[in-house]
Amino acid sequence: MERESTVTGKKSEQQAVSSEQSLGDIQASELPRKDGQRRNLLTAHRSPLTAGFTLLELMIVISILIILVSVALPQYQKTTMHARETILRHDLVTMRKLIDEYSADKGKLPQSLDDLVSAGYMRELPKDPITDNKDWTIETGDDPYSTEGGTGVINVHSSSSEVSTDGTPYREW
Repeated sequence: MERESTVTGKKSEQQAVSSEQSLGDIQASELPRKDGQRRNLLTAHRSPLTAGFTLLELMIVISILIILVSVALPQYQKTTMHARETILRHDLVTMRKLIDEYSADKGKLPQSLDDLVSAGYMRELPKDPITDNKDWTIETGDDPYSTEGGTGVINVHSSSSEVSTDGTPYREW
């Protein structure tokens, strides 16, 4: 059926299309274009040249990441310090117990912590987790097991000058 357009005055052919036929041809997420091709509604507003993130979107994401890191970092540092203190406590208790075992077995106090290693009580001298070195402060005293009045290692402490999270210096543990 030919009709004359009231705007242009040209005649054009129009075909009647039923609503069922148009719904079957056009999916809900697509729109027809003038050139006969279809485009997706989700990407209809962006051309290939403008694909990507805007500066505002990037700044918002970066701001959120900075906030999350600033909240998580102090907790991470606190957790690692707590773990280091726990390791220090365990190492001190273990070395003190080994000094007592050495004294009971040998009948005398060890002269150094290396005596515990050479006698097989420890595989190696542990690192101080606070200083990250094998530099322990030893406390010497009279040997109660010795009949000759000798001296030896009676206690061991950390050589760190720092203060623990509970307020006491590590060298007093």
